[in-house]
Amino acid sequence: MSAINYNILPSLLDNDFYKFTMQHAVIKLFPYAKARYEFINRGKHQFPEGFANHLRKAIDAMANLKLTDAEKVFLSINCPYLDPTYLDFLQGYRYDPNEVVVEQNGSELSVKIEGYWYRTILWEVAIMALICELYYITTGLTREADEMVIKRTKDKIEKYNQLGINVAEFGTRRRHSIHVHDLVVKALKDYGEKCFIGTSNVHLAMKYNTKPIGTHAHEWFMFHAAKYGFKMANYMGLEHWVDAYRGDLGIALTDTYTTEVFFQQFDKKFAKLFDGVRHDSGDTLEFADKTIAHYKKMGINPTTKTIIFSDGLDYEKVDRIVNYCRGKIGMSFGIGTDFTNDVGLERMNIVLKMTEALPEGGDWTGVVKLSDEPKKHTGKPNDIELSKRLLEIPFA
Repeated sequence: MSAINYNILPSLLDNDFYKFTMQHAVIKLFPYAKARYEFINRGKHQFPEGFANHLRKAIDAMANLKLTDAEKVFLSINCPYLDPTYLDFLQGYRYDPNEVVVEQNGSELSVKIEGYWYRTILWEVAIMALICELYYITTGLTREADEMVIKRTKDKIEKYNQLGINVAEFGTRRRHSIHVHDLVVKALKDYGEKCFIGTSNVHLAMKYNTKPIGTHAHEWFMFHAAKYGFKMANYMGLEHWVDAYRGDLGIALTDTYTTEVFFQQFDKKFAKLFDGVRHDSGDTLEFADKTIAHYKKMGINPTTKTIIFSDGLDYEKVDRIVNYCRGKIGMSFGIGTDFTNDVGLERMNIVLKMTEALPEGGDWTGVVKLSDEPKKHTGKPNDIELSKRLLEIPFA
């Protein structure tokens, strides 16, 4: 293995857009809150000896990243809902590697993050991208050539062009590498003129003059459960998002505590205020049926709303969804790993989730995610059991 350049991330904006939109809202609403996160190795990947040391050096190198003047101008023009004071803050922001603890026991990797939520919120996606890139480097696995990556991406987006849909790229966190990611977004821009609408990666959105896409993630609602209780988490999370963005960034994530529970509080006010919802777990067609039925129950024409599908998509899944939903409700698709880590190697299955939150004036409280797919639940067993009991979610 040749010497590793640990300056892997090219920019502070090499991150998912929803990390910045959530950070902006956290600074406005919860500046004293703290959070803890932990790495979860869903795929049981075996990390080679010394991997933690490599990751440590790459994390330490992130302290040198800072927002440039050109990046600040890009955000101010393309994201007018981000306050000028936030952009000033972001220009002064620096990653603090002391917030991250990396350890390794044999082939098992441990990553833990702790600090003020408004600061630590940016670590998750960036560290996952580092873990993936370093894994392929340190294991010596060889990917397909650039030309094949470009051709495969071109072939995929041309098939999506024919479906008459909108497609965004959502693959930062489990990409093969920043180089592959860059090739993919350029190819999508070059060949996806009929359907490619943007990327969740803000750095690449700026580089290729496309739209940064995202709103909020599960941790937004997970924190609200720590502060307001499980029964009020969805309602208060939605209410605070509206307070922060006043109608912008209007796609709501439904499955932090199952979609069934979400729709109980997604009342007519929220259903009208938000442009649509995002699907991230469970059966896609069942979700579509539930969403369409909910809008009809609220007296809203579903064709005026949109579902963003974003759960492990490939062409076959997208084609099935389009054929089922066309004419019933608006659709858009966020495709991640199938774009950014389709290089002839095993794709990594990892996450890095908030595990505890400390609201101002409160105590450290365990947080959970109860996806529509039980295998994707996160949290301590006791906390999961408590949340299910309070939310009247059947035990599997």
